[in-house]
Amino acid sequence: MSRYRPPSKPSAKYITPMGYRSLKKELHQLWKVERPIVTQSVSEAAAQGDRSENAEYIYGKKRLREIDSRVRFIIKRLEGMTVVSDPPPDEGRIYFAAFVTLEFQEHKAKESITYRIVGPDELEPKLNYISVDSTLSQSLLGKTFGDSITINSKAGDRTYTVIAIRYESTKINIS
Repeated sequence: MSRYRPPSKPSAKYITPMGYRSLKKELHQLWKVERPIVTQSVSEAAAQGDRSENAEYIYGKKRLREIDSRVRFIIKRLEGMTVVSDPPPDEGRIYFAAFVTLEFQEHKAKESITYRIVGPDELEPKLNYISVDSTLSQSLLGKTFGDSITINSKAGDRTYTVIAIRYESTKINIS
């Protein structure tokens, strides 16, 4: 039996201004704040002598590798990003960065939930931010008020109806 897995489809290169600022803030925190502190502690631990049995040195070097890896990832992700800051010309359709309120039938009662379609680097399940690459988002893109979609899941089929679409006014400086 082979362990081969086909390469995954590259994720979308779109991001909201808020997500862009968040990644830039994380990059700054890692590079300008955390890394110098860890580098200093590794340097001090190395000065204590035998590095092979020095836990501070070993774990400090490990943390440096983690920081450097995350910094490289963020820089590479930010290089090809398209910051979507303007609402689409047709705000009656669902596109990237839309807040979409869906209604569904749950145990004989109608319930609603609002999702925001964001880039894969901005996922925030607590806020109901879902990736533009997700099945639900892909089903919603291009839909209008009143349209219905059916999502197949392990729990069974669930039908949603679009009851509201809105876009945040995002004329914000991303620098």
